[in-house]
Amino acid sequence: MGAMDELLRWREEFPSLGRAVHLISHSLGAMPRKAKEWLAAYADLWETRGIRAWEEAWWDLPRETGDRLGRILGAPPGSVTMHPNVSTALAVLASCFEWKPPRNRVVLSAEDFPSVLYVWERERRRGADVVLVPSRDGLSISEEDLLAAIDGRTAVVCLSLVFYKTARLLDARPLVEKARREGALFFLDAYQGVGTVPLDVGALGVDAVVGGSVKWLCGGPGAAYLYARPEILPRLEPRVTGWAAHARPFAFEPPPIEYARDARRLANGTPAVPALYAARAGHEIVEAIGVPKIRAKSIRQTEALRRRLEERGLRVVSEADPARRGGSLTVDVPNGAAVVAALAERNVLVDFRPGAGMRVAPHFYTKDEEIEAFVEEISKVLESGAWRPHEGKATGH
Repeated sequence: MGAMDELLRWREEFPSLGRAVHLISHSLGAMPRKAKEWLAAYADLWETRGIRAWEEAWWDLPRETGDRLGRILGAPPGSVTMHPNVSTALAVLASCFEWKPPRNRVVLSAEDFPSVLYVWERERRRGADVVLVPSRDGLSISEEDLLAAIDGRTAVVCLSLVFYKTARLLDARPLVEKARREGALFFLDAYQGVGTVPLDVGALGVDAVVGGSVKWLCGGPGAAYLYARPEILPRLEPRVTGWAAHARPFAFEPPPIEYARDARRLANGTPAVPALYAARAGHEIVEAIGVPKIRAKSIRQTEALRRRLEERGLRVVSEADPARRGGSLTVDVPNGAAVVAALAERNVLVDFRPGAGMRVAPHFYTKDEEIEAFVEEISKVLESGAWRPHEGKATGH
């Protein structure tokens, strides 16, 4: 299959892939060579044009970056704003609500990423009734339990498209529809999905989506995004705001703020320009390939990997049905942190999450031979006992 893999032609755009087996794109995507060129272009522009760089390139960069991501998300132009991280983007969204009973409920999953839970949990101080739908087994989440938690008291539902511990893929459509019937807004954390799982925000009807560029988009840190459905924008007046959200930012008017009429009202302060330059190359590559092609290869390789691991007697925690999982697999191994460290010494890059296991993720640039290499190396590590805790030495648990 590797000889027939058309996506491997993009591999030469990622020089670091020649130095390690990179199976960790669910945590950090490989760096495109052009990211360095774009960062050099940023530095050159700053050096040669100085303050004029704002007018000539920098000020419009968040909109240009947002529109490029919008094409990947199926979002209309001008509906995506850029933020330094998902915590900030969610804080902006959360600050739009007054949390007045009886409609003051926020529905979350206990398996959502901690940063998401931290942001919403702090809204309790302002009157939010935060409901954490528990997992039945400590790893997965039931859509039936989530549906039952949404009622006429619900103001916001915020859930992960792909859950970070196990790559469980949420069946979001019935949840979006239930939220709409109950008069609630539905927000999606798509960080672990976008770039490897197709998402059309318009077709899904979701009200807002947050995510970032660090993982499958191969864009590095500092380029998170926030999509808001244009129809709900007039309702959103964030408390967490800044001068870039003003209708006339360069008028430098005193408060109160007059929000921009479009999605810029969800911006805040001065944009993180270097991060947006760094992210461009990865975004362009993912857009050029198309997420459906990436998804097809991901399913083929993760299925091959799942079968090979199970043949070796290892338990894969992730869903067996590829239609119900994202782009990574979680594997139950003893003393996972130490196993991951032993693999890193062999230049095989994966990671470990407490309470779940070792996470492994091929991407569009992964060779089939690297899947086999990983299976061989993990077998050697486990057989050698290199994972066993040594007396007096921390194991990473």
